[in-house]
Amino acid sequence: MSFDLSLPIAIGNDHAGVEYKMAVKQWLQHKGFVVNDYGAMTTDSVDYPDFAHPTAASVENGVCAFGILFCGSANGVAITANKHQGIRAGLCWDNEVAKLIRLHNDANVICIPARFVALPYALQMIETFMNTAFEGGRHANRVGKIACQ
Repeated sequence: MSFDLSLPIAIGNDHAGVEYKMAVKQWLQHKGFVVNDYGAMTTDSVDYPDFAHPTAASVENGVCAFGILFCGSANGVAITANKHQGIRAGLCWDNEVAKLIRLHNDANVICIPARFVALPYALQMIETFMNTAFEGGRHANRVGKIACQ
């Protein structure tokens, strides 16, 4: 399944991801996408769950097509987003990983470590993520077992 790109794209970040969030937001808007910004606006220290939760909730509730989260390592935002039953957030540091979390895991939130991935590479990973459809098949059964019942 592909994303419904007629919906807005959710983006969130903590203080470590402000620069990347702003650049990605501008890049997406230039491409004609609507972006719902749930992130921090300054580099003043903040708590990443305060921004990851609303980003994830907007995807989980069908308000946004998918989500993009940034923090220093991306681990905190990934852990937080994955607390939502309808979210499959994947930590990405490589373009192949961005492709595989869509193909095999039907990820609906991409989490990028702003302190470890160059911005041009982050843009490439987001492009791959948003344009790769879930493969389904044997992976659908696995994905169906992820949520706690």
